[in-house]
Amino acid sequence: MSNTADTAQAGSGSPETGPAAPRTRRLRPVRVLTVGVFALAGLLFITSFNTAKGTNLRTDSSLLKLSDLIHERSHKNARLDESDAALRDDVEALAKRTGGGTSKAEEARLAALEKNAGTQQLTGRAVTVTLNDAPPNATAKLPGYPEPQPDYLVIHQQDLQAVVNALWQGGAQGIKVMDQRLISTSAVRCVGNTLILQGRVYSPPYKITAIGDPGKLQKALAASPAIQNYMVYVNVYGLGWKVTEDGTVTLPGYSGTVDLHYAKPVE
Repeated sequence: MSNTADTAQAGSGSPETGPAAPRTRRLRPVRVLTVGVFALAGLLFITSFNTAKGTNLRTDSSLLKLSDLIHERSHKNARLDESDAALRDDVEALAKRTGGGTSKAEEARLAALEKNAGTQQLTGRAVTVTLNDAPPNATAKLPGYPEPQPDYLVIHQQDLQAVVNALWQGGAQGIKVMDQRLISTSAVRCVGNTLILQGRVYSPPYKITAIGDPGKLQKALAASPAIQNYMVYVNVYGLGWKVTEDGTVTLPGYSGTVDLHYAKPVE
């Protein structure tokens, strides 16, 4: 054989030399794309499974469960407050029956401190302020004002705080928000469109009752710059605002814990 023939046979192999080395096969672009799509789909299925944990991702059931849990805890806190108040009354009754080791002067001083702390009932002439959200379909009632954003139509934390602060400035002797008495450590806070006060959750309308001179209380409300700003939204978008004189009212004493809770450094 000539050199030319030998060269031609080298690539194809022969019985004497054995099979030629296999050639590397290249995947076509269409096949590569198909494999990639299936791999991505599998990844999405696995991610959805791990996220859902067997639940339906297209429902709001988890949010409903969280809302139910919040209301359940709120009712539980209310029952615990009532139980705590009853136990405190029993302890005070037993202390008075046994003398408690205190003199009459000390008992009088203690009673005055309890009254100032808000742990005892308070009776007197009262004014009640009611705040409420605007209708969901509210529009601007006066010309020159923009159409309302969602935030314009709901009661905010600063609105409640403005009323409470104005009533204190008007000489209120005691204040009740919804069915709870405020004390020096009470914090009026809102989360979304709900009020959280001392571990319990409330929805609008919100009622704030203060005992004091009705004339001075209403004058303080009218003089508050924050409430004057709130009244713009009342007149333009229909937020709820109502002030009533209730005559003689008895506010309940604060029945929750009086222990102070504060942050601690991490060791």
